[in-house]
Amino acid sequence: MPEGHALHRLARLHQRRYAGHPVAVSSPQGRFAADASLVDGRVLRRAEAHGKHLLHVYETDLVVHVHLGLYGSFAEHELPTTAPVGQVRMRLVGPTHWTDLRGPTRCEVLTAAGVEALHARLGPDPLRRDADPDPAWSRVSRSRTSIGVLLMDQSVLAGVGNIYRAEVLFRHGVHPLLPGKSLDRACWDDMWADLVVLMRTGVRRGRIDTVRDEHLPRAMGRAPRRDRHGGEVYVYRRTGLPCLVCGTEVRGEVLAGRNNYWCPTCQPE
Repeated sequence: MPEGHALHRLARLHQRRYAGHPVAVSSPQGRFAADASLVDGRVLRRAEAHGKHLLHVYETDLVVHVHLGLYGSFAEHELPTTAPVGQVRMRLVGPTHWTDLRGPTRCEVLTAAGVEALHARLGPDPLRRDADPDPAWSRVSRSRTSIGVLLMDQSVLAGVGNIYRAEVLFRHGVHPLLPGKSLDRACWDDMWADLVVLMRTGVRRGRIDTVRDEHLPRAMGRAPRRDRHGGEVYVYRRTGLPCLVCGTEVRGEVLAGRNNYWCPTCQPE
């Protein structure tokens, strides 16, 4: 599932290509046809993201809400359009480009009340200008649940996925099983600030990089990471490999249904 930086990157792309113009919206597959007719031909006012949710806001104040889930994807093209290939849930056509959406978990039109409810059930997003980390800290500081689970709870913190979770905990020496209530406030503030920087870098580069300069391949004389996710990381998907900082074997196990990674020396219990 794409992490929050990928949705903000998509929002910026759609903002550049479609905002301020009438957009043709259709559903070649048919499953989104009724909702598509509500916004078809309307001006797209803006595109934005909250966590892993993409929002297209139209001039009627109706909003197309997309959650990609595990299998959803956007395909971006320059005009002219071609015939749909596969199960296209939604097609957007603007003045210079067109976009096909396939396989999302959610694709629906929301009213203002629906959008407000969506924002209310999501935690603060480090990439949003209106984000306030205090409500998230309030949840974390009162919880016996491990910080490794809390960081993945989108109602606590929106946009953080498995990679950012593992990496920010490593960067701050926090064991993933530490109860939220045992986390120091100063450490939480540092982790939040770090997520803001790391995720903004992800938006800019289109990949997740979390390794400090002194641990990059060139500085350490090691081979670059080879992984479909791209980017340089400390522990994510590095089970059994030496930690880039201390050399200890990186460990991995399932935590709340998701693979989790950490260094037992840099992140002691």
